[in-house]
Amino acid sequence: MTKPHTTLMPALLGGMAGAVALTVLHETVRRLRPEDAPRMDVLGMRGLRKLLAKADAPQPDEETAYGLTMLGDLVSNGLCYSLVGTGKGALGRGTALGLAAGIGGVVLPGPLGLGEGPSNRTPQTKAMTVAWYTVGGIVAGVVAQQLSKENV
Repeated sequence: MTKPHTTLMPALLGGMAGAVALTVLHETVRRLRPEDAPRMDVLGMRGLRKLLAKADAPQPDEETAYGLTMLGDLVSNGLCYSLVGTGKGALGRGTALGLAAGIGGVVLPGPLGLGEGPSNRTPQTKAMTVAWYTVGGIVAGVVAQQLSKENV
C-alpha cells in the first residue's frame, strides 16, 4: 500500500511546476506580443477587485493588485494542476486537465463578469490561452510522474 505522503508531494510539486511554467509563458509572451497575448493577469486583477468590493475591503494599488494576482495564480493553478496525481497516466491527465483549464480560460471570463478581451481578443489570443494552460498541465504531469518514480 502506498503511503499518502509518497504520492502527495510529487503531485503538489508537479502542480507547482506546471503553474510556474504557465505563469512564465504568460508573462513572457505578454511582453513580446502585447497586441494579442492572453492577459490572465488582467482577469485576475479584475476578479480580485470584484471580491474586495463585495467584501467592502479597501482596493490595493496597481502594483499590489498585480503581486497578489500573481501569487493567487501560482497557488490556485498549482493546486489545480496537482490534481494530475502521480504515476502512470499523470501525463495524460495533465494534458487533459490543462486543455480543460485553457478552454475554461477562454469561455468563462465573460459569463463571470470579468470581460472577454484578456483571453478572447483574437483567434491567436484564444489559441495561446488554451496552449499555455495545456503546457502547464503537461509540465505538471511530467514532473509528477518523474518524482513519483523516484519514490518507488
